Order: sequence, then structure tokens, then C-alpha cells
Amino acid sequence: MSRSAVDVVVAHGGVARTSTLRAAGVTDAALRVAVRRGALVRARQGVYAVPGTSPVVLAALGCRGRLACVSAARHHGVWTLDGGPASPPHVWIDPDRHPSSVPPGFIVHRDGRGEPDALVAVRLAHCLAQITRCAGAEAFLCALEFALRQRLLTRTELDGLRATVPVGIRPLIDIARGDADSGLETLIRYRLHLLGIGCLTQVAIPGVGRVDIVVGDRLIIEADGRTHDGEGRHRDLIRDAVAATLGFTTLRFDAALILHDWPTAEAAILAVLSRGDHESDFGRRVRASS
Repeated sequence: MSRSAVDVVVAHGGVARTSTLRAAGVTDAALRVAVRRGALVRARQGVYAVPGTSPVVLAALGCRGRLACVSAARHHGVWTLDGGPASPPHVWIDPDRHPSSVPPGFIVHRDGRGEPDALVAVRLAHCLAQITRCAGAEAFLCALEFALRQRLLTRTELDGLRATVPVGIRPLIDIARGDADSGLETLIRYRLHLLGIGCLTQVAIPGVGRVDIVVGDRLIIEADGRTHDGEGRHRDLIRDAVAATLGFTTLRFDAALILHDWPTAEAAILAVLSRGDHESDFGRRVRASS
């Protein structure tokens, strides 16, 4: 028994080609009825979507393209430095095709070749490579570490990515970790690396819990995202107080400070180090997790 056109499109993530619908037994007449009733939207010739599909996705499909770069990364569920609702959408257009009308404000990528099984967005490894050229090293490392933490990349894909990115970016793949708690933590660790400052990450301290970063013997650096508001803020203050009784110094930076006023955060870190407040007469108080 054939399935309804809507069921088939939903089963394929909300967007499907006519060929997919026909293979599932949906007739052209049933497809026309679904569109006429508003149960499906015709994104372009040969491609249909469910109502409520993102206007950016529909616009990308309409110009015979796919989401690319940070827009594709977000579609794949990856946290990015850029690519929020207010940022311009990125679209990939096959370099062998003459693009249809691209909406104003879209950033167009024409690298690589087509991925037959990809319809809405380029593959994750492809968009990560695009990020290196479009958004830079920090954005790439943040997206990569998030993908590694979520286990979204296979070893084969990671090896392929290494061969695709610029030579200067490849060392970032070597230092990328799969345990970074957030993109903010990734940023701090990478910026400390550029300053020549070593650190431990995701360190469990008895009585305090797991902290983002430890520099030296006793400097804790925490990156606060949205989960650190309200009751979370009170818990953080308790953790800081307990850490202080154990001889630790804690620097806590929120997203605005890390993303938009890093020099202030950096100055605070360097000041602690210059005073030697990251060192202890008792030596290192924590060790890397196994």
C-alpha cells in the first residue's frame, strides 16, 4: 500500500525530491492534491517540503542550492560562532550550474562538487571546511569540537577533512578535543594556547565538581553560558566559595565577555599569572582526567 505524500516527505526530514515520492508509490495526482490543499509546499521543480519549513531553506532550494558553511553547520545541530538568526545565510551552488536567482544578502559558496544524497545542506565535513575559509580558525575549531563531542564525524570523515582544509588549519584538527563542554570553553583554551599558556580542561575537583579549565596549580577559569543564569548562578557562587576554601582562584567569564570583550578577560588571566596566583607551594592540586 502506497504512503501519503506528506508521510513520505516527513520521513525524509521534511524535504524530498519527486523521485523519492514516486519510489514510495506517491502518484503525480496525489502530489498535486497535497500541494493544492497546502499539505506540502513546492520548493522548486522536483522538490517538495512540509509547511513551516524555514524560509532560508526554501530560499536555498529555490535557487537550486543548499545550506552551506555556518548555516549548514547549524542545520546539522552544530554550535557555531556565527550563523545566528541575524547573520546572513550561506548557500552552496554547484559550480557547474548556472544558479537561479539568489536572494539578496545570501553568501554564496561554489566550492567542491555535488553530493547526490544531500538536498537541504552540504555534508558536515564539507561545511566545516567552508568555515575555515569563510569564518576563520576559531569558528572552525569551535564547530569541530562540538561535532566531535556529539560524535557527528566518523574517522574517515575526519581524515577527509584534514586533506580538505588549508595547510595552516590542519594543526587545529590535531589539538581538537571531544570533551569540550561548550564553544566558549573551546575559545578560551585555544586563545590560551596562542598565548603559550598550558591548561587542563574538564577537571573534576573534589568538593567543587567539574570545572572548565585549570591553569597552573590553582587557577580555575569558567565559561558561563545561558545555563549559568538564575538558580545556576547561585550554584556557581557556592562552587566558587568551596574552591576558594581549597586554595583555588576562580575567574568566571560570561559569553559577552568572551565573545565581545576578550582583551578584558585576557588581561585578568595574565594579571593572575603575573602575580603567581596560579601557583601553589603545595604543587599542582589537580590532575588531568583519564
